[in-house]
Amino acid sequence: MAEQPYSMTIDLNVLNHLGINLYSNNPAVLAEAVANAWDADAEQVEIEIDSEGGTIVITDDGHGMTGEDINEKFLRVGRRRREQEPKTPKFGRPVMGRKGIGKLSLFSIADTIEVQSAQNGESSGFTMSLTEIKNAIEDKPTGVYHPPPLPRDDVNVESGTRLRLSNLRKRLTSTEKNLRRRLARRFSVIGPEHHFSVLINGTPVGADDRDYYSKLQFVWKYGQRGEECADLFKNARNVETRAVESFVGWIGTVDKPSQLSDSGDSFNNIVLLARGKLIQEDVLGVSSEAGVFGKYIVGELQADDLDLDDRDDIATTNRQAVVEEDPRVQLLRKEIACELSYIRESWTKQRNKLGSKAALENRAVKAWFAELGKDDKRRAERVFGKINEVTTEDPEQRRMLFTYGVFAFEHMKAKRNLDALERLSGESLVEFGEIFTNQDDLEASLYHQIVKSRLLVIKALQNHVEANALEKVVQRHVFKSLWLLDPSWERATGTEYMEKSVASEFAKVDKQHQGKALGRVDIKYRKAAGTHVIVELKRAKVRTSSEELLGQVRKYRLALRKLLERRGEQHPRIEVVCVVGESLRDWSDPDGREESTRMLAARNVRVVTYLELIDNAERAYAAFLEENRRAGRLVRLLTAIDADE
Repeated sequence: MAEQPYSMTIDLNVLNHLGINLYSNNPAVLAEAVANAWDADAEQVEIEIDSEGGTIVITDDGHGMTGEDINEKFLRVGRRRREQEPKTPKFGRPVMGRKGIGKLSLFSIADTIEVQSAQNGESSGFTMSLTEIKNAIEDKPTGVYHPPPLPRDDVNVESGTRLRLSNLRKRLTSTEKNLRRRLARRFSVIGPEHHFSVLINGTPVGADDRDYYSKLQFVWKYGQRGEECADLFKNARNVETRAVESFVGWIGTVDKPSQLSDSGDSFNNIVLLARGKLIQEDVLGVSSEAGVFGKYIVGELQADDLDLDDRDDIATTNRQAVVEEDPRVQLLRKEIACELSYIRESWTKQRNKLGSKAALENRAVKAWFAELGKDDKRRAERVFGKINEVTTEDPEQRRMLFTYGVFAFEHMKAKRNLDALERLSGESLVEFGEIFTNQDDLEASLYHQIVKSRLLVIKALQNHVEANALEKVVQRHVFKSLWLLDPSWERATGTEYMEKSVASEFAKVDKQHQGKALGRVDIKYRKAAGTHVIVELKRAKVRTSSEELLGQVRKYRLALRKLLERRGEQHPRIEVVCVVGESLRDWSDPDGREESTRMLAARNVRVVTYLELIDNAERAYAAFLEENRRAGRLVRLLTAIDADE
């Protein structure tokens, strides 16, 4: 016989690719051990985790293995079991294992694996060491590794199989609760109805451990698997039955996205299973049809046709995802996308109804809604649905959201009315008047909201003054809201460059005036309505006079004028406002306040005390607010919403 010129060898280094680096987390590795127990016709799997000792022990009561089975089945990497045993002998279970490499995943988390197994009174045991395997690779890359047997006295398993993982390579950082939850989500066959139970440290893993059934608000269920889960949907507001060809299971949504995370563990995904075991951790993550509502979704879909014995393996090497290019996967994606599109529309309608129900609990909103036409009511429900997406248990925030919702709706109506102006004829005076009445209401309501916020600012300043707050706190408050000094300055501006230039000039004045630069924080420059404004805030306890103020502000006016003229602005209008804590000394003279006012006004300077500032601003805005409470449909509505409990 002629010598064979070619040969193919298998390097033991495949363990680096198919074992050591096969999985990224402990639950995925334990899932492979649980799947092997299922394939062994086990009815119970016990997982004992010793975090302090750094060991994991997995024991099942399956049919176990003889010494021959260990060599031919367990230690034979790449055994295609389904070609020989597509179903288990005792329960006729569809076999989960396929490529014969899942056992290697144990090396992803442990350096040492002890195996004990027994069948028909024959027990066997051996130890596999990652270090020894690597040494064998270095000595003879294409050789055979011989795991050393355990001493006979150390083999104490009487039936089934026990795996002991030690010298763990990955820390057991997950809590027992998280581990139970993540393992529960990887299987749909755990439970008495399947004659298969899994225990972690003595506590059974159950459907409730998935920790999302009780949080479901709406559910869409599919096929037999959906019916099997029906009792778990008892807390859902609505459960709808759907029919598709490519999968069974369910898709659900929760009330709030925050319900889909716990201790950093997110389950905002739709898992894909086949033969009762997870094959894709997140179908939703690769779908382009999820839309905004995708943040509310969770689900379990099972597609057994993806894992038929006579078809190519659909799973990627690490057994945690499917091959996206496969036509079966692409067909499934299309059907899932179609369902998500339907669910998104259904979810939006149901959320709108819930939002409307919550909104109409407010008496003022209910009265407003009743006045709307049929089409506008439908549009308003959509607005309430948006509010429902950011709903809160805080009554005050809830009223605020309703206020904003009504306000936005009325603004939308106003825009439609403005578009209608082009279609009006000269004879439609009544309709023409109604449009402008609505527009006036809208403008009044806008200013109503602005005035309300300003009164809050005034109240805050009053509290600062009454509490003798630090001067810098009061100064920052006034400088931030210059409309307190003059309502026409509500849009006061000052470019960064000009502010730096003015600050530099004022620093020179300080140095000349006082002998050194003080880095003042109580003087501000702004430009408002074509006027350059200097605001000087005197310290609350400083008592000065009109003459002294004029002498000081004259230097600042001169410095600012020179700067502006250098920038090409001739004859700039400059106004100075001095805010003081105490009355000026000369105000105590007969007619002193009047004379001071005339003298200062001649130089575009005015003086106001903190208390006068607060009183004047409050009276000006409160008067407007009170006047508009008496008129304007929208203003009255917004006020009523605020007042409703």
